[in-house]
Amino acid sequence: MAGDTGERPFGDIITSVRYWVIHSITIPALFVAGWLFVSTGLAYDAFGTPRPDEYFPTQERQE
Repeated sequence: MAGDTGERPFGDIITSVRYWVIHSITIPALFVAGWLFVSTGLAYDAFGTPRPDEYFPTQERQE
């Protein structure tokens, strides 16, 4: 067959039960991991960005 790369057709992949079992676990796990990364503050530490309460000084300037 001309042009055949030996790969499975896309239609066969997305109709496979194995595809949906794998992706129904991994995709939500990525969202949960991302939420935990941000909500625990690790994202701020990893990238060195200030936390939302650190952008502006809490003390008022006295002149």
